[in-house]
Amino acid sequence: MTTRVAIVTGSNKGIGFGIVKGLCEKFPGVVYLTARDEGRGKAAVAELNKLGLKPEFHQLDITDKESVVRLKNFIKEKHGGLDVLVNNASIAFKTAATDPVSVQAEVTLATNYFALVDFCNEMFPLLRPHARVVNISSLRGHLLRIPGEEIRQKFLNPELTVEQLSELMQSYVTAAKNGNQESLGWGSESYAVSKVGISKLSFIQQALFDKNGPEDVVVNAVHPGYVSTDMTSHKGRLTIEEGAAAPIYLSLLPPNIKEPRGAYVWYDKRVIDWTKPLPAAV
Repeated sequence: MTTRVAIVTGSNKGIGFGIVKGLCEKFPGVVYLTARDEGRGKAAVAELNKLGLKPEFHQLDITDKESVVRLKNFIKEKHGGLDVLVNNASIAFKTAATDPVSVQAEVTLATNYFALVDFCNEMFPLLRPHARVVNISSLRGHLLRIPGEEIRQKFLNPELTVEQLSELMQSYVTAAKNGNQESLGWGSESYAVSKVGISKLSFIQQALFDKNGPEDVVVNAVHPGYVSTDMTSHKGRLTIEEGAAAPIYLSLLPPNIKEPRGAYVWYDKRVIDWTKPLPAAV
Protein backbone atom coordinates (compact mmCIF):
# COMPACT_ATOMS: atom_id res chain seq x y z
CA MET A 1 0.00 0.00 0.00
CA THR A 2 1.07 3.58 -0.68
CA THR A 3 2.13 5.40 2.48
CA ARG A 4 0.06 8.50 3.12
CA VAL A 5 2.08 11.67 3.70
CA ALA A 6 1.38 14.90 5.62
CA ILE A 7 3.54 18.04 5.76
CA VAL A 8 3.15 20.92 8.20
CA THR A 9 5.21 24.03 7.43
CA GLY A 10 6.78 26.12 10.18
CA SER A 11 6.06 23.46 12.77
CA ASN A 12 8.89 23.34 15.28
CA LYS A 13 6.82 25.36 17.77
CA GLY A 14 3.44 26.97 18.38
CA ILE A 15 0.32 25.95 16.48
CA GLY A 16 2.35 24.14 13.84
CA PHE A 17 3.91 21.94 16.51
CA GLY A 18 0.47 21.23 17.93
CA ILE A 19 -0.80 20.24 14.48
CA VAL A 20 2.09 17.82 13.98
CA LYS A 21 1.41 16.30 17.41
CA GLY A 22 -2.27 15.82 16.62
CA LEU A 23 -1.62 14.39 13.17
CA CYS A 24 0.91 11.94 14.60
CA GLU A 25 -1.86 10.74 16.90
CA LYS A 26 -4.62 10.56 14.27
CA PHE A 27 -3.24 10.51 10.71
CA PRO A 28 -2.62 7.04 9.23
CA GLY A 29 0.71 7.79 7.60
CA VAL A 30 3.98 9.67 7.95
CA VAL A 31 3.96 13.27 9.25
CA TYR A 32 6.75 15.68 8.36
CA LEU A 33 7.63 18.39 10.85
CA THR A 34 9.46 21.18 9.02
CA ALA A 35 11.46 24.16 10.21
CA ARG A 36 13.91 26.68 8.81
CA ASP A 37 16.50 25.77 11.43
CA GLU A 38 17.55 22.13 11.42
CA GLY A 39 18.59 22.13 15.09
CA ARG A 40 15.28 23.51 16.30
CA GLY A 41 13.36 21.18 14.03
CA LYS A 42 15.15 18.07 15.24
CA ALA A 43 14.76 19.21 18.86
CA ALA A 44 11.00 19.46 18.28
CA VAL A 45 10.96 15.96 16.81
CA ALA A 46 12.86 14.70 19.87
CA GLU A 47 10.26 16.30 22.13
CA LEU A 48 7.49 14.44 20.35
CA ASN A 49 9.51 11.22 20.44
CA LYS A 50 9.40 11.45 24.25
CA LEU A 51 5.60 11.23 23.94
CA GLY A 52 5.88 8.10 21.82
CA LEU A 53 5.17 9.97 18.58
CA LYS A 54 7.32 9.55 15.50
CA PRO A 55 7.22 12.50 13.09
CA GLU A 56 9.92 12.81 10.44
CA PHE A 57 11.92 16.01 10.01
CA HIS A 58 12.77 17.90 6.84
CA GLN A 59 14.34 21.34 6.64
CA LEU A 60 12.12 23.91 4.94
CA ASP A 61 12.25 27.66 4.51
CA ILE A 62 9.31 28.62 2.30
CA THR A 63 11.07 31.87 1.35
CA ASP A 64 14.06 29.92 -0.04
CA LYS A 65 13.40 28.41 -3.49
CA GLU A 66 16.22 25.88 -3.15
CA SER A 67 14.87 24.69 0.20
CA VAL A 68 11.39 24.28 -1.27
CA VAL A 69 12.65 22.36 -4.29
CA ARG A 70 14.70 20.05 -2.05
CA LEU A 71 11.57 19.17 -0.07
CA LYS A 72 9.51 18.70 -3.22
CA ASN A 73 12.08 16.38 -4.80
CA PHE A 74 12.51 14.43 -1.57
CA ILE A 75 8.77 13.80 -1.20
CA LYS A 76 8.40 12.93 -4.88
CA GLU A 77 11.28 10.45 -4.86
CA LYS A 78 10.53 8.83 -1.49
CA HIS A 79 6.73 8.82 -1.48
CA GLY A 80 5.53 9.73 -4.96
CA GLY A 81 2.87 12.09 -3.68
CA LEU A 82 1.31 14.07 -0.86
CA ASP A 83 -1.99 13.72 1.00
CA VAL A 84 -2.09 16.53 3.58
CA LEU A 85 -0.44 19.95 3.35
CA VAL A 86 -0.83 22.41 6.21
CA ASN A 87 0.52 25.83 5.28
CA ASN A 88 1.27 27.23 8.72
CA ALA A 89 4.56 29.12 8.29
CA SER A 90 4.14 32.88 8.70
CA ILE A 91 5.55 35.93 10.45
CA ALA A 92 4.09 38.92 12.29
CA PHE A 93 5.65 42.14 13.50
CA LYS A 94 4.95 42.84 17.16
CA THR A 95 2.52 45.61 18.02
CA ALA A 96 5.37 47.66 19.46
CA ALA A 97 7.54 47.26 16.35
CA THR A 98 9.02 50.55 15.17
CA ASP A 99 9.65 49.46 11.58
CA PRO A 100 7.83 51.73 9.11
CA VAL A 101 4.71 50.39 7.42
CA SER A 102 6.60 50.25 4.12
CA VAL A 103 9.04 47.72 5.60
CA GLN A 104 6.38 45.75 7.46
CA ALA A 105 4.29 45.50 4.29
CA GLU A 106 7.10 44.20 2.10
CA VAL A 107 8.51 41.72 4.63
CA THR A 108 5.15 40.41 5.85
CA LEU A 109 3.64 39.84 2.44
CA ALA A 110 6.87 38.36 1.06
CA THR A 111 6.64 35.55 3.61
CA ASN A 112 2.96 35.17 4.40
CA TYR A 113 1.54 35.55 0.91
CA PHE A 114 4.02 35.52 -1.96
CA ALA A 115 6.21 32.72 -0.57
CA LEU A 116 3.05 30.69 0.12
CA VAL A 117 1.91 31.09 -3.49
CA ASP A 118 5.31 29.97 -4.77
CA PHE A 119 5.40 27.05 -2.32
CA CYS A 120 1.96 25.86 -3.43
CA ASN A 121 3.01 26.09 -7.07
CA GLU A 122 5.86 23.70 -6.31
CA MET A 123 4.01 21.28 -4.03
CA PHE A 124 0.53 21.10 -5.56
CA PRO A 125 1.60 18.83 -8.46
CA LEU A 126 2.38 16.20 -5.79
CA LEU A 127 -1.14 16.21 -4.32
CA ARG A 128 -2.97 12.93 -4.69
CA PRO A 129 -6.74 12.49 -5.16
CA HIS A 130 -8.60 13.27 -1.91
CA ALA A 131 -5.70 15.38 -0.59
CA ARG A 132 -6.43 18.05 2.01
CA VAL A 133 -4.84 21.50 2.04
CA VAL A 134 -5.19 23.73 5.10
CA ASN A 135 -4.08 27.34 4.86
CA ILE A 136 -3.67 28.94 8.26
CA SER A 137 -5.42 32.30 8.10
CA SER A 138 -6.51 34.40 11.06
CA LEU A 139 -9.25 36.47 12.62
CA ARG A 140 -7.49 39.19 10.66
CA GLY A 141 -8.02 37.17 7.50
CA HIS A 142 -11.69 38.17 7.50
CA LEU A 143 -12.54 40.45 4.57
CA LEU A 144 -13.93 43.23 6.79
CA ARG A 145 -10.39 43.77 8.12
CA ILE A 146 -9.92 45.71 4.87
CA PRO A 147 -11.63 49.07 5.54
CA GLY A 148 -12.11 50.24 1.95
CA GLU A 149 -15.24 49.03 0.15
CA GLU A 150 -13.67 49.45 -3.30
CA ILE A 151 -10.78 47.17 -2.40
CA ARG A 152 -13.12 44.67 -0.76
CA GLN A 153 -15.02 44.42 -4.02
CA LYS A 154 -11.81 43.50 -5.81
CA PHE A 155 -11.32 40.60 -3.41
CA LEU A 156 -14.94 39.57 -3.97
CA ASN A 157 -14.54 39.27 -7.74
CA PRO A 158 -15.47 35.60 -8.40
CA GLU A 159 -13.32 35.59 -11.54
CA LEU A 160 -10.17 36.73 -9.75
CA THR A 161 -7.17 34.57 -10.68
CA VAL A 162 -4.16 33.84 -8.49
CA GLU A 163 -2.10 36.10 -10.71
CA GLN A 164 -4.60 38.95 -10.34
CA LEU A 165 -4.78 38.40 -6.60
CA SER A 166 -1.00 38.65 -6.42
CA GLU A 167 -1.14 41.91 -8.36
CA LEU A 168 -3.71 43.20 -5.88
CA MET A 169 -1.51 42.20 -2.96
CA GLN A 170 1.49 43.87 -4.57
CA SER A 171 -0.53 47.05 -4.96
CA TYR A 172 -0.80 47.19 -1.15
CA VAL A 173 2.97 46.90 -0.81
CA THR A 174 3.38 49.70 -3.36
CA ALA A 175 0.82 51.86 -1.56
CA ALA A 176 2.61 51.29 1.77
CA LYS A 177 5.88 52.39 0.19
CA ASN A 178 4.15 55.48 -1.18
CA GLY A 179 2.50 56.21 2.17
CA ASN A 180 -1.05 56.29 0.79
CA GLN A 181 -2.28 52.85 1.86
CA GLU A 182 -4.82 54.29 4.30
CA SER A 183 -6.29 56.83 1.91
CA LEU A 184 -6.69 54.07 -0.67
CA GLY A 185 -8.68 51.97 1.82
CA TRP A 186 -6.14 49.31 2.78
CA GLY A 187 -5.55 50.38 6.34
CA SER A 188 -2.04 49.90 7.72
CA GLU A 189 -2.11 46.40 9.17
CA SER A 190 0.15 44.37 6.91
CA TYR A 191 -0.51 41.12 8.76
CA ALA A 192 -4.25 41.50 8.15
CA VAL A 193 -3.71 42.20 4.45
CA SER A 194 -1.51 39.11 4.16
CA LYS A 195 -4.09 36.90 5.85
CA VAL A 196 -7.01 38.29 3.81
CA GLY A 197 -4.91 37.36 0.80
CA ILE A 198 -4.47 33.82 2.14
CA SER A 199 -8.22 33.46 2.70
CA LYS A 200 -9.03 34.55 -0.84
CA LEU A 201 -6.21 32.41 -2.24
CA SER A 202 -7.80 29.38 -0.59
CA PHE A 203 -11.12 30.02 -2.33
CA ILE A 204 -9.41 30.38 -5.71
CA GLN A 205 -7.34 27.24 -5.17
CA GLN A 206 -10.46 25.23 -4.37
CA ALA A 207 -12.15 26.42 -7.54
CA LEU A 208 -9.10 25.41 -9.59
CA PHE A 209 -9.00 21.92 -8.08
CA ASP A 210 -12.74 21.51 -8.64
CA LYS A 211 -12.20 22.39 -12.30
CA ASN A 212 -8.90 20.70 -13.06
CA GLY A 213 -8.40 17.98 -10.42
CA PRO A 214 -7.00 15.93 -8.86
CA GLU A 215 -10.30 14.47 -7.70
CA ASP A 216 -11.72 15.64 -4.39
CA VAL A 217 -8.83 17.86 -3.29
CA VAL A 218 -10.19 20.15 -0.57
CA VAL A 219 -8.67 23.50 0.40
CA ASN A 220 -9.81 25.52 3.40
CA ALA A 221 -8.60 28.63 5.22
CA VAL A 222 -8.82 28.49 9.00
CA HIS A 223 -8.63 30.94 11.88
CA PRO A 224 -7.07 28.79 14.63
CA GLY A 225 -8.10 31.17 17.41
CA TYR A 226 -6.17 33.52 19.66
CA VAL A 227 -3.55 31.07 20.89
CA SER A 228 -0.83 31.47 23.49
CA THR A 229 2.29 31.33 21.28
CA ASP A 230 5.44 33.34 20.69
CA MET A 231 3.63 35.10 17.83
CA THR A 232 0.96 36.45 20.22
CA SER A 233 3.56 37.11 22.94
CA HIS A 234 1.64 34.43 24.86
CA LYS A 235 -1.36 36.71 25.29
CA GLY A 236 -3.74 34.31 23.56
CA ARG A 237 -6.37 32.58 25.66
CA LEU A 238 -6.32 29.22 23.83
CA THR A 239 -3.77 26.48 24.33
CA ILE A 240 -1.69 25.22 21.42
CA GLU A 241 -3.78 22.03 21.42
CA GLU A 242 -6.99 24.07 21.16
CA GLY A 243 -5.52 26.13 18.33
CA ALA A 244 -4.49 22.99 16.48
CA ALA A 245 -7.93 21.37 16.72
CA ALA A 246 -9.61 22.98 13.69
CA PRO A 247 -6.56 22.63 11.38
CA ILE A 248 -6.33 18.93 12.34
CA TYR A 249 -10.06 18.49 11.71
CA LEU A 250 -9.68 20.04 8.25
CA SER A 251 -6.62 17.90 7.51
CA LEU A 252 -8.61 14.73 8.17
CA LEU A 253 -11.88 15.53 6.38
CA PRO A 254 -13.41 12.35 4.91
CA PRO A 255 -13.62 11.73 1.15
CA ASN A 256 -16.09 13.71 -0.96
CA ILE A 257 -17.24 15.98 1.86
CA LYS A 258 -19.39 18.86 0.64
CA GLU A 259 -18.64 21.30 3.44
CA PRO A 260 -16.30 22.77 4.55
CA ARG A 261 -14.80 23.05 1.10
CA GLY A 262 -13.14 26.24 -0.11
CA ALA A 263 -14.33 27.87 3.11
CA TYR A 264 -13.23 30.27 5.84
CA VAL A 265 -13.41 28.16 8.98
CA TRP A 266 -13.43 29.30 12.59
CA TYR A 267 -11.40 27.72 15.38
CA ASP A 268 -14.53 25.95 16.63
CA LYS A 269 -14.95 24.36 13.16
CA ARG A 270 -17.83 26.61 12.10
CA VAL A 271 -17.89 27.87 8.51
CA ILE A 272 -17.95 31.67 8.68
CA ASP A 273 -19.25 34.01 5.99
CA TRP A 274 -16.15 35.92 4.95
CA THR A 275 -18.18 38.94 3.86
CA LYS A 276 -20.43 39.58 6.87
CA PRO A 277 -19.76 40.97 10.35
CA LEU A 278 -18.59 38.30 12.72
CA PRO A 279 -21.07 36.95 15.27
CA ALA A 280 -20.81 38.49 18.72
CA ALA A 281 -19.47 35.33 20.32
CA VAL A 282 -16.18 34.72 18.54
